[in-house]
Parts: sequence; structure tokens; C-alpha cells
Amino acid sequence: MIEVYTDGAAAGDPGPSSAGVFIKNGKEHHEFAFKLGELSNHEAEFWAVIKALEICRDTFPDEILSFRSDSKIVVETLEKNYTKNHRFLPLLEKINHLQSSFPFVFYKWIPEKQNGKADMLARGVLKK
Repeated sequence: MIEVYTDGAAAGDPGPSSAGVFIKNGKEHHEFAFKLGELSNHEAEFWAVIKALEICRDTFPDEILSFRSDSKIVVETLEKNYTKNHRFLPLLEKINHLQSSFPFVFYKWIPEKQNGKADMLARGVLKK
């Protein structure tokens, strides 16, 4: 099982935003950071999941994925597969499409202090 930690960051609401993805595959670790453009923090959190799914599709096809995020709104939306927010709906649809190629994808909420690597990656690229 691949462990995937994601985090989004935004300087403003909306404002310049970024995503951090930290992937653990046994003893291997992979780190990714992305500039995303003008988004809210919540949108950046969803985009972090999208970027991670794209990476996993290319690098770990057919693996079981266990996502960890400190964003309750993202985890709850993905677990329920539902959102009333019109800005999140296309992001949810994109995530559903991407995750359909994997046998199982799990989402778990974790406290911020357990998501330090993904947070550091997202904030690091935002500062550049």
C-alpha cells in the first residue's frame, strides 16, 4: 500500500497557491511541490489530491492508495462523494475520474502535526 500525504496552501483567499505531495512506498520517499495559481486554500487542498493521483497513476498504477490530509473538508467530501459547493464539484469529479483506475483508494484525516512533510513542500514552493 502506498501512503500519500497531501497539503495545499494559499496566501490569501483566494491568492497565490501551491500543493505539496509526500509519498511513502516502503522505504522509498518521493516529494513533489506545485504552484497552482490563484485559488482558495480549500481549492488548493483538493488540487493537492489531484496532483497526487496523477503522480500515482504514472508511477504506481494498480496499487492501493492510502491518502492522508489535514483538510477535513477534503476528506469528508471524498468520503461522502458529495459537495454542495459549486467550486468543489468539478474537483470532486476530477478526483473520482482519476481514482477510478486504482483498485482501492482510502482517505484519512490526520492532524496538521502529522502532515509536516506535505505542508513544508506546499509552503516552500509558495514562498519562491
